[in-house]
Amino acid sequence: MKSSQEEQLRLLELQGIDIEIARLDYRARTLPVLEKLEQAERGRDAHKDLAIAGEAEHSDVEAELMRAESDVEQVVGRIEKDQKLIDSGTVSAKDLENLLGELKSLGRRKEELEEVELEVMVRLEEINGRIAEHSSERDRFQLEANLLSAERDKAVAEIDGARNSLLADRKEIEGGISKELLDLYLKVKDVNGGIGAAKLENGQCLGCHLQINAVEVTRIKALPHDEVVRCDECRRILVRV
Repeated sequence: MKSSQEEQLRLLELQGIDIEIARLDYRARTLPVLEKLEQAERGRDAHKDLAIAGEAEHSDVEAELMRAESDVEQVVGRIEKDQKLIDSGTVSAKDLENLLGELKSLGRRKEELEEVELEVMVRLEEINGRIAEHSSERDRFQLEANLLSAERDKAVAEIDGARNSLLADRKEIEGGISKELLDLYLKVKDVNGGIGAAKLENGQCLGCHLQINAVEVTRIKALPHDEVVRCDECRRILVRV
């Protein structure tokens, strides 16, 4: 392939810009704030899930409390009914004895149900405390995530600004390179870790950093300046300067 020395030098400029763009892309992917943001979002989501689970548990226990309260009310209603009969003085001695026995039994039952009711109320209070704690932590992590998102957006905007500037320079340089040479460069770059062209300096390819043997160096020196040279080791385009 033939290409003027000026074109080949432009190729090195293009390579330099591509390296800078790759560095910016790497910087954008590895911003320290990204890891912090991910941790904040994980914390937020974890506490959000725990708060939702707590609310579901709260609903179940609240229904349990309503049943316990209903059971107590039924026993209290039965006690009041029996007490009214006793207070009326219209029952026989035998019925009175039965009613007094039933009142004693209902009293014990009422105490048992009230203990169950109290235990459910304690559980409900504990669940409310957990929900409040997880909701507070969720909100705290959300606030942290909001601040970190703003920090990330600012850093990304700065990187994008620098990248867009480089892309404008790149487009201008591309205009001075033939399509054939540019296509070759892009193809080689894609299979060589982003480096498609490198200087030939002091008998060394600065792409793979291997020394080229003396016979090959002599052969390259003898070639016309517009001859496009490739490194035998890495196959990158060698630009003689």
